[in-house]
Amino acid sequence: MSWRVIYIEEADRVSLYLDNIKVIKNEEEILIPISDIHSLLLDNYKILLSVQLINALAKANVNVVLCDVDHLPVTMLNPLFGNSTAPKSLREQLSWNKINKSILHQQIIKRKINHQKKLLEYIDKNIIEINILEKYENEVEISDKTNREGLSAKMYFQGLFGKEFKRFDEDIINAGLNYGYAILRSQVSKTLIAKGLNTTLGIFHKGPNNNFNLSDDIMEPFRPIIDVWVFKNLINEKLFLREHRLALIEQTTKDIYFKNQKQTIFNTISLYVDSILNFLKTGNIEELIHPELKFDEL
Repeated sequence: MSWRVIYIEEADRVSLYLDNIKVIKNEEEILIPISDIHSLLLDNYKILLSVQLINALAKANVNVVLCDVDHLPVTMLNPLFGNSTAPKSLREQLSWNKINKSILHQQIIKRKINHQKKLLEYIDKNIIEINILEKYENEVEISDKTNREGLSAKMYFQGLFGKEFKRFDEDIINAGLNYGYAILRSQVSKTLIAKGLNTTLGIFHKGPNNNFNLSDDIMEPFRPIIDVWVFKNLINEKLFLREHRLALIEQTTKDIYFKNQKQTIFNTISLYVDSILNFLKTGNIEELIHPELKFDEL
């Protein structure tokens, strides 16, 4: 199973050599077996990348992320067909039961709010905010009709980063969140494509211009993995630096829990998707198992 996350910033050319990535800088060469690579991040817009390598990475379903001049992930390279059963999976995806999708929407948001509440508890925040999040968690309806997710998000982010914090402002906190979420999103997308799923067709994210609606659905309970790192490491910083980007990438390789067993985040994403697929097929809520985060281990 692939396991390495490769971050390349200083290189002249990245190409294919046999079954390896060949990284060339100042006439020096490094070879990395493609079979070892889970994710490849290229963080230099001047790197020359061979088409032959791109095709090889696509065939191996390597998660490839390209960053822009500001070092932010802007492009994911995904194969058109990541699985030989993709046509069958697409037909099944289009026929998912609407009631099951509505219940799944509810359950994913409940787990997301639960993780947000536990993070505020972990950092010993105001008990009033924690109690309100618990109230919202219990009030989430089918399809989250009363938008408890949105109400929780405002309370949560201000509890975490202060009353003046606004999501999507241009500041270091948002830079860290955006970077970490983009890495998580790419890892979820890799898993979905490998299972033959279409990332455009979401369960409750339905943006007409969003190619990753399904990825955004699945990653919701995982977002606090990024939030806790940003809280611990960026609150007192002024600039979002290379060392922060590398640490956030490493954060997405940590261990969390699934069915009370410690698993890598990579493995947990795959197991979680399987659990969701089983629930969508059967409608049996016992099939739906969510990831569990323990913030003292993150």
